[in-house]
Amino acid sequence: MEKLIYLDNAATTKTAPEVVEAMLPYFTEHYGNPSSIYQFAAANKEVIDKSREKIAGMLGAKREEIYFTAGGSESDNWALIAAAEAYAGKGKHIITSKIEHHAILHTCEYLEKKGYEVTYLDVDEEGMVSPEQLRASIREDTILISVMFANNEIGTIQPIGELGEIAHEHGILFHTDAVQAFGHVPIDVDSLHIDMLSASGHKFNGPKGIGFLYIRKGVKIRSFIHGGAQERKRRAGTENVPGIVGIGVAAERAARTMEERTRKEKELRDYMISRIESEIPYCRLNGDRTRRLPNNVNFSFRFVEGESLLIMLDMKGICASSGSACTSGSLDPSHVLLAIGLPHEIAHGSLRMTLSEEISREDADYVVDALKEIVGTLRNMSPLYEDFMKKKQA
Repeated sequence: MEKLIYLDNAATTKTAPEVVEAMLPYFTEHYGNPSSIYQFAAANKEVIDKSREKIAGMLGAKREEIYFTAGGSESDNWALIAAAEAYAGKGKHIITSKIEHHAILHTCEYLEKKGYEVTYLDVDEEGMVSPEQLRASIREDTILISVMFANNEIGTIQPIGELGEIAHEHGILFHTDAVQAFGHVPIDVDSLHIDMLSASGHKFNGPKGIGFLYIRKGVKIRSFIHGGAQERKRRAGTENVPGIVGIGVAAERAARTMEERTRKEKELRDYMISRIESEIPYCRLNGDRTRRLPNNVNFSFRFVEGESLLIMLDMKGICASSGSACTSGSLDPSHVLLAIGLPHEIAHGSLRMTLSEEISREDADYVVDALKEIVGTLRNMSPLYEDFMKKKQA
């Protein structure tokens, strides 16, 4: 492929060269098991704790509040299932939102089968959870509230501080899935009233297969993976030392570059949004216009199928994703787009483009120009568009 413009950074990011370089010695030179007592292996315990410190520093947390996992999905599962079990004596009611990642939604479905009740909060047309609705949904037996920090599809950033404050006013645990947000926006767990937070390394230029769960000191939560005494007896399994080194370096890099990186991404994001809205008719920006992730551009195009759009973009060397789940074997459109009120036929014509610091203004122009051409081609092939234009001209 002569040209490659990667605009699917919400799915995964390129592992930064400095991250790979830092990880390599822990595959072939410093390969000891940190649980062993001899110095060659035990030295890796210090390496793990250094990565803990780097991550904790980004959250305003303590080193001992960071627990390494295999990624965001495990962290989400652990937070919900283990907390639900630990606090079952107080109640069995959980609150979440309708636009959560499936790592949360499917875990809630699992808990419902175990006798828990789950309230799924609606969102407005921008994908925002209402603090008032959250407050009204709380019951005496509510034990856990989980609302994602920022949506992975439409980029909307939730009023996490306000939601967390409401939870704490009622003595309820507050968890946030911050997989899309960590490393991209500033997060302070104390000021935002967060008790548990999930993140994944490969979303901020770290390696795949490594993530973490922040658990505030004092939160009663059980082990999720049973076996050895790793992670202070809360998460069994030999530590993934190369991955832990990698996520620590990636976190450090994300903190160091965040201000300049996100400034550039916001400028390009808004530039692309402006061009698309002014040059491609019958389109809709999905997600909040200002309270959104710095790199997220999500549009629905009427009279266009998302899968066809993706295939034709791919032929021009552009990697993006669709608001429709059709490419994953399902004919149903995204639950997020339906939750914000889009009808099926419009939700099927959605496109998510997520930028990185490597994308230039020239790249952005190439993408928008290609998008204009492709949308025009697909609409010219659409009987629905033809009927629409005839009625409009009549």
